[in-house]
Amino acid sequence: MARDRHNNEDYINPLRRLLVGVLVLFMFAVFLIWRIDSPRVERFRAAVIDRVVPSFDWAMAPVTGTVNLIADFQSYRRIAEQNRDLRRELQQMRAWREAALQLEQENAKLRDLNNVRLDPQITHVTGVVLADSGSPFRQSVLLNVGARDGILDGWPTMDGIGLVGRISGVGETTSRVILLTDTSSRIPVTIQPSGQRAVLAGDNTINPPIEFLEVPDAVRPGDRVISSGDGGLFPADLLVGRVALGNDRRLRVRLSADYERLEFLRVLRSQQAERISDTGALIAPVEPPVLPAAEPPIEVDPEEEATDG
Repeated sequence: MARDRHNNEDYINPLRRLLVGVLVLFMFAVFLIWRIDSPRVERFRAAVIDRVVPSFDWAMAPVTGTVNLIADFQSYRRIAEQNRDLRRELQQMRAWREAALQLEQENAKLRDLNNVRLDPQITHVTGVVLADSGSPFRQSVLLNVGARDGILDGWPTMDGIGLVGRISGVGETTSRVILLTDTSSRIPVTIQPSGQRAVLAGDNTINPPIEFLEVPDAVRPGDRVISSGDGGLFPADLLVGRVALGNDRRLRVRLSADYERLEFLRVLRSQQAERISDTGALIAPVEPPVLPAAEPPIEVDPEEEATDG
């Protein structure tokens, strides 16, 4: 067996060398034919190409399809990248659109604040609403202005249209506003055109009721409600809302302020009522009655008295 394998190798090696030599000669001949610049050789090359190339269409079809597939895949990849970039830009445009809408709303609210006509003697500070109480038992919001801005307890606050509440609690940089809807809120109001005086009492609803009304029959739904200024709590003639008839047949106030979109509030620098610290000073001291001065006694001369006698 070892001898047979050795014999096979003796035949294969020369045959391999012969094939390699023939292949080299063939390639060299092809090179020479393709490099020789002669009309006959050129006609020979053209005849070979016309004879061989058309018959190789079936062999080139898979190659052409593969090349086209690779080109299409690259095109799809570019389209996918462009689509991803467009989605990212669309997301950014949506974010810019939301920002533009918010700025437009804030601008409109600020214009509303500027359009409110107030007493020229009353100045104001505009603050941004930071947060609300989030409690059904307490209606209040937090502003980003405080003691450093000169805010004091009791000052009224308004949005772009009507009265919102009053300052109740002041920090260094923030302050809390008790809304008119809070149960602890009580403000004196005037109902126009009847001129009736009443008290607007909060009850944690969006339409607080009217209490202590002198003549209820003189008030009609739709009448204008403004602050009366009684007690010096609020300045007079601040718009509060309009009278409405509730489901419980009670007269309520439809507030003019938009409580669902409280973003900016105007804090009015109102003059505070004088606080009485010394209750005894309310009663004037009783002064003693002033008696008329006694007349001096008349002195009589003794000689005149003897003469008269």
